[in-house]
Amino acid sequence: MDWNIGVEMRDEYHRMELTKAAMKLVRDIMLCKPGENLVITYDTCVDERVVNALAGAAYTIDAIPTIVYYPTADGFYAEPPAPVSEAIAVADVWIELAYASIMHGEAYRRAVDRNGARYICATGMDTHMLVNCIGRIDVDRVIELGEYFKKRLEETSTIQVLTKNGTNLKGNMGGRKVRHSGIKATNKGYPVMLTGQTSWCPVEETIEGTLVFDGAVFPPDSLGVLNESITLELKEGRIVAISGGKEAEIFEKWIYSFNDPNMLRLAHFSQGFNPGVKKITGRIVEDERVFGCMEFGIGSQGVAIGGAHWSAASHTDGVVLYPTIILDGEVFEEEGIYVDMKARKMCAEMGIEGY
Repeated sequence: MDWNIGVEMRDEYHRMELTKAAMKLVRDIMLCKPGENLVITYDTCVDERVVNALAGAAYTIDAIPTIVYYPTADGFYAEPPAPVSEAIAVADVWIELAYASIMHGEAYRRAVDRNGARYICATGMDTHMLVNCIGRIDVDRVIELGEYFKKRLEETSTIQVLTKNGTNLKGNMGGRKVRHSGIKATNKGYPVMLTGQTSWCPVEETIEGTLVFDGAVFPPDSLGVLNESITLELKEGRIVAISGGKEAEIFEKWIYSFNDPNMLRLAHFSQGFNPGVKKITGRIVEDERVFGCMEFGIGSQGVAIGGAHWSAASHTDGVVLYPTIILDGEVFEEEGIYVDMKARKMCAEMGIEGY
């Protein structure tokens, strides 16, 4: 059955499914415990049904939910109002729902890097996202698949990503580790993301070639779901040219508007493999996890990625659909379908379409 219809027949849409999914996120992924302070931050773009469900789940298991609601910022990754900063600075667990995420900034670093909050970025999460991407999937099996991807990638020396519409990007792993971000929040100060993503950065100076975004881009908010491709040329891990149509012009203007050389640096490669995400929706946290996609970050690179981390004025993410991934000359994924035998077996056991 297609759970992505997206037609809400009533205000209480998926109320019971939402309750179950909220409990899975709070208790089973963020591992909230009785007496812990859970801070939920959200802005005026966020579905309040999700906020209320998460707070209710936390209170049910005797955690202490505190909700911080504030106006949606004009930009992304900017510093929040001071009361928001103070609330997250003392959180045991922080669930960020705000559409204008404050990840990468000083308030985030204070809360996560220094205070050790267990954090998840769930930017713009709505009812559909929570139900489809957490409630209706086998989180443990998806994490198991991600652990296999992590192991396989860490054994790799060279990676190449190709697509029919022009992507041909290469890099050397150089023995670097892969961050499985879609795991459970078992460690203090280790930011997690929605289930179904691994991220890494090859040695920056070895990243060369063409990268074509053809799914979605976030930000600027004037893009989202792409109607036309945006082509980036990279040398030694830096963008040297951007081409395409009007959307490429918007993206290029946004990138260069910061007058920051670090905004031209490729920050990470990521795999998307959440079974609940079958198509681009315009919600970036979902779009990065379309099953079988690749996603690439540009701008700030956090410590958790494991590369030569740096700060930049902002950060952007772009999605590549139907990639072919070649690891040390061996095809691992072909046009969005994993051909690696173990990966195929795991996908088949989860009932993923096409396996």
